[in-house]
Amino acid sequence: MATEMFATAAAAVATTFDSGDTAWMLTSTALVLFMTLPGLALFYGGMVRAKNLLSVLMQCFAITGAISVAWVVYGYSLAFGTSGMEEGVVNLHSFVGDFGNVMLANLAKEAAVAEFPESVFVTFQMTFAIITPALIVGAFAERMRFAAMLVFSLLWFTVVYTPIAHMVWAGPGGLMWDWGVLDFAGGTVVHINAGIAGLVAAVVLGKRKGYPTTPMPPHNLGYTLTGAAMLWVGWFGFNAGSAAAADETAGMAMLVTQVATAAAALAWMAVEWIRHGKPSALGIASGVVAGLVAITPAAGTVGPGGALAIGAASGVVCFFFATAVKRRLGYDDALDVFGVHAIGGIVGAILTGVFAAPALGGFGEVTDIGAQVIAQAGSVGFTIAYTAVLSWLLLKLIGLVIPLRVDEEQEAVGLDLALHDERGYNL
Repeated sequence: MATEMFATAAAAVATTFDSGDTAWMLTSTALVLFMTLPGLALFYGGMVRAKNLLSVLMQCFAITGAISVAWVVYGYSLAFGTSGMEEGVVNLHSFVGDFGNVMLANLAKEAAVAEFPESVFVTFQMTFAIITPALIVGAFAERMRFAAMLVFSLLWFTVVYTPIAHMVWAGPGGLMWDWGVLDFAGGTVVHINAGIAGLVAAVVLGKRKGYPTTPMPPHNLGYTLTGAAMLWVGWFGFNAGSAAAADETAGMAMLVTQVATAAAALAWMAVEWIRHGKPSALGIASGVVAGLVAITPAAGTVGPGGALAIGAASGVVCFFFATAVKRRLGYDDALDVFGVHAIGGIVGAILTGVFAAPALGGFGEVTDIGAQVIAQAGSVGFTIAYTAVLSWLLLKLIGLVIPLRVDEEQEAVGLDLALHDERGYNL
């Protein structure tokens, strides 16, 4: 996100607000929430079997409620608390914030971040915190108990999401901030983070009964394409909103988001067409999301040419990970959270270091592409290791207290009836 915004995250009292910036940030906040509800809920809901539709929607709604409350109680303080941070010094607060703003105790109505109210910033960041654990749902779809999902989501948000957000975005003294990592809107914080956690969850819970020999086609691709369209529209708030102003950075972020997404959709479609003889609706929807993911870390620093390259690369690479690599390794990442979000995030994070350079049409302060790529790769490696280890530990610890997975009978009946006593369709 914009450096200026995070350098002033411990907001000061404003004398004036910029009404245009405020209006854009209010709009962006609504757009990012729209990405989860109903966008992600429909995107995932259409891809599961009919007997599990409501379970996925229910998980997205419940996560939205739980993370909203947790964000206010302590999440914002842990992610953006700046006490004890000192640029170039590694200490505890390089990794996580503090509890000084619990229950938003320090939030004044007149407080500002950049030139809009801090209350808007709090809500904008809340929507990022909501969608990240909601993305993980797709990896363990159709087999995780609802109670276990809720406990895992809250604990994961607390010990994985908020520290990573702090390290990247909280300002000078944050670990990855001081490394000079470029992550404009959450390639590392949101997508690699969620994708790696999804892979770990899929492996720990095990495969769905019958996978991969039993066909498990999406039950309603109309829902999935509608959800993908909502994600595409909402992502302009995600990326262009991360400029923290209605300015030239937001405008360029909107343009490159559109360009990269289109390129990724066409690239996925083309590779699928060549390999399988026909392009599919599910394929182009997946390509759309891959492009949106990959441009996210780069949206504030790359130009249109770089966006085309990032989008095309993500479409091709994510296609192979979501198909050939998944089949070869045999893990049951039900809705391709790892193949699209982790891999797309990695592609985008690394290529940001290349195409942010002004020499290649970018707008970042990158004079040494090699050094920037090393910094980007370091952030990717750290996030993978941190998220994988803690996600595995959380799942194992939760499993000692409550069952993680539904039993075989519940899985056969479907989670809608087994866990919620409802049906998505009454035929």
